[in-house]
Amino acid sequence: MPGAAIETANLRKTFGQKVAVRGLTLEVGRGEVFGFLGPNGAGKSTSVKMLLGLVAPTAGQAVLLGRPLGDRNVRARIGFLPEHFRFHEWLTGEEFLDFHGRLYRMPAARRRQRVPELLALAGLADHGRKRLRDYSKGMLQRIGLVQALLNDPELIFLDEPTSGLDPAGRLLVRDIIRAERDRGASVFLNSHLLSEVEVTCDRVAFIKHGEVLETCDLKKLGMEERSIIARVTGLRTEALAGLEPWAGSVRLEGDSLTMEVRAEESVPEVVAYLVASGARVYSLHSRQASLEEMFLRIVGTEGGL
Repeated sequence: MPGAAIETANLRKTFGQKVAVRGLTLEVGRGEVFGFLGPNGAGKSTSVKMLLGLVAPTAGQAVLLGRPLGDRNVRARIGFLPEHFRFHEWLTGEEFLDFHGRLYRMPAARRRQRVPELLALAGLADHGRKRLRDYSKGMLQRIGLVQALLNDPELIFLDEPTSGLDPAGRLLVRDIIRAERDRGASVFLNSHLLSEVEVTCDRVAFIKHGEVLETCDLKKLGMEERSIIARVTGLRTEALAGLEPWAGSVRLEGDSLTMEVRAEESVPEVVAYLVASGARVYSLHSRQASLEEMFLRIVGTEGGL
């Protein structure tokens, strides 16, 4: 992937005898929202810490924005919202953002312009002079998100950005992420809310034991895997085996037949076979495979997100 935002090759981290990340190999393109999914203990947090230079890798290589890990100039082009943030609760919202702007060495004039812009973006324009200790969890989550955008970063790491948010807050975060992608930034998103990932990300990587099992383009999600649910009568159990050329995971419960077809073009052939087998087909509808179903197929049910 030419000019990738993130490239890793067999990135590994051990703590004594414990292997936290076995061998992470992935690519994240410029201007894409990339989801990072795996069960608890899969090595997601350690992987992010290595990419951010907070933890040194034991072995392997990684490049961020064209430079090796730890490059100071690259760090200035990165934004980060950690999952378990601890902000300065005695500061007001305005002071908090201004403080982080000074850490980025942003000129005072730019900070005066940028702080109110971000407060408005987070829906906090009327709360800029309120101390963070008086913010709700959702307000803290939103101001935490926009602090990661202060320096107009080229690469943004977001760890559970919608945690504690109501549906309106999640929609706001989704819109902000899409706007960042539209301006050319790359977003590396770690979230356990698969429904949010599914509607926000361009691609996702499924990891387990610190290794990428599979990478999926969400634009193509469900194009190759489609559930067919039919209401049928008169279908003999022994006829189910005959569906094998077109479908897998065939289940018949009463008059409800569920199967996973390998291609949408197979549906007419499935219906023809059912009728030829003596079944009466009363209704049929298809449903694309969800990200949750794909997660369970690839990663399995061990642990949780």
